[in-house]
Amino acid sequence: MTEAAQVPADPSLLYVLKQLELAARSGLDDIFRPVGLTAHQYTALTVLERHPDMSSAQLARYSFVTAQSMADMVAALLAAGLIERHRDQADRRRLVLALTAAGRDLLDRYRGEVAALQARMLADFSKKEAADLWRMLRQCRANLSGQPPR
Repeated sequence: MTEAAQVPADPSLLYVLKQLELAARSGLDDIFRPVGLTAHQYTALTVLERHPDMSSAQLARYSFVTAQSMADMVAALLAAGLIERHRDQADRRRLVLALTAAGRDLLDRYRGEVAALQARMLADFSKKEAADLWRMLRQCRANLSGQPPR
């Protein structure tokens, strides 16, 4: 048997998931480009919306970027007035980040467009299939991270 005959016809699931991630990021970049935001910056804002008062290092982990990339992102988001840095109420030595009213307003203003992107991604799925996909992807994440599904 030749080597070419042993190559699978379809790409791996991991490859397809990466392609999906890139397509989703491209869609988010298209949505937020007019206001000068990237998909990564949007992701950071949504993380802070769900988890206020995070350190920059925590935000980097939750946003899937390096600490150096997050430092640049935080500087840009602070300059745009979308986030603020303040002392942690529980530990005054610690600086944390939170959304500003402008950051919340921006997320609110674009929820419809982001939801439309997600709806386009799921357009050919029934409600049950979409719910099953969510459940299965959460389980895949849990399997790889060693944490229970959220």
